Amino acid sequence: MAVGLCTLTACVLPFGAARQPAASLRAPTHTASPAPTITPTGTSTATPSPTASPTPTLTPIPSVTPTPTLSSTSTPDIPQARVLMQAFCRYGPGKAYLYSHGLYEGDLVQIDGRNAGSTWLWVKPENLERHCWVSTSVVEVQGDLSKVIIATTSLPHSTLYGPSAEVEAVREGDTVIVRWEPVWMTEDDDRGYLIEATLCQNGALFTVAVQTDKPVYEFTDERSCSGPSGGLLYTVEKHGYTDPVVIPWP
Repeated sequence: MAVGLCTLTACVLPFGAARQPAASLRAPTHTASPAPTITPTGTSTATPSPTASPTPTLTPIPSVTPTPTLSSTSTPDIPQARVLMQAFCRYGPGKAYLYSHGLYEGDLVQIDGRNAGSTWLWVKPENLERHCWVSTSVVEVQGDLSKVIIATTSLPHSTLYGPSAEVEAVREGDTVIVRWEPVWMTEDDDRGYLIEATLCQNGALFTVAVQTDKPVYEFTDERSCSGPSGGLLYTVEKHGYTDPVVIPWP
């Protein structure tokens, strides 16, 4: 009986001893793999790149906004004017020239030119895409007019009617009388004639522009100036001016 039990124990023990090492072999392989793989993935969290979010701090883009400051600092160099009362802006520096645009109290204009005496200004109104001439007497100037160029501008040209023929001028002492052949125009178009003249008075030359509806005009022109006097005659209709005719100044 004891021998039989011993053989039974001897038979049971070898199987139990054989299984023990097999179980202990699996345990080390199972525990070794999780430990190394978890730690690398946890440490390799490239969370440093989110910390590179300082890139938004590249907001020096707002510093580009000095551009408005540049434009505002340059504007005072261009004199401006505020209109004091309702006024005509004309095609030339004088009341003799055709109406170009209406100005009203409070309008702002940019001054881009002037005549020699600074009595008329060549301006660009805020609400107009072209320039015109306004009298200095109806605006309040902001800026230094001495920095503004003396402008020479051209008149709007018209071919609807031809220039006058047979223009002549005679002198009687200090008076010069200019006559010409009248040009027929419809009543609606007719704006008369324009003479731009250079005259000598009190020993100095000056320029003047006159408008007349009659085909004759008298000027006071002395002979005491070193430079020559002279003039141009235009036929004027409501849309513009014909080619000028040189007056044969005596």
